[in-house]
Amino acid sequence: MIERVAERASVEIRDVWKSFAVDGAEVRALEGISLTVAPGEFVSIIGPSGCGKSTLLRLVAGLEVPDRGELWVDSSPVTGPSLRCGIAFQDHRLFPWLTVAANIGLGLLKTPRSQAEKRNAIQRLVDLVGLTGFENAYPRQLSGGMAQRASIARSLAAEPQILLLDEPLGALDALTRARMQAELLRIWERERVTVAMVTHDVTEAVLLSDRIVVMGRRPGRVREVLTVDVPRPRPRNAFSLATLSAQLAELLEGDLDN
Repeated sequence: MIERVAERASVEIRDVWKSFAVDGAEVRALEGISLTVAPGEFVSIIGPSGCGKSTLLRLVAGLEVPDRGELWVDSSPVTGPSLRCGIAFQDHRLFPWLTVAANIGLGLLKTPRSQAEKRNAIQRLVDLVGLTGFENAYPRQLSGGMAQRASIARSLAAEPQILLLDEPLGALDALTRARMQAELLRIWERERVTVAMVTHDVTEAVLLSDRIVVMGRRPGRVREVLTVDVPRPRPRNAFSLATLSAQLAELLEGDLDN
């Protein structure tokens, strides 16, 4: 078995508020968000468009600064970007002039490893995400799902304690998305890194998550946190999952955009 990438870490969000200036007016994105993610947990965040889900991930990653409140990874406050957090977006954001291996290697630039260690780490990640044989391929030669695998591998390259996923499968067709959900779960089960994932897909959240955070319309607040107490692997047609999906849909119904 492949050794998991990183030590597990917890995330603690304490009464976080965040606003932005838009056309000279203040727009409050988040209001009083408090949430804890346990070490090794897979948590999905769902809610209507514009409720601050992506902003919350960016705050955890240190890419944004809260107006009020605190964010902690284990016993350390989040004060800026750090190798503790890896992040992957809906758009794979691979550099088109670099190969798969070179794109993954970008995640190792700031790590104190020898060239041999970096080559071994890149190959391990290529194998982990199922891209063996495509190390020298360019993004234009990859399918959408393969490109997202490379993006996730790059986000794991620095051995982060936290993996933040911002709609990583949102641009894929239904069949590819289902396959990538299985791949993502396989990677998480093998690596056991702590995961926080933003998604609009209720079924995806139910299939993958330990807990699901339901956020309300802007300014974003945590409306409810539901536990998915269903053993894995989870059949898509399981009655318990359908019941939970219906419960989530009901929670979201009043907040969904027209």
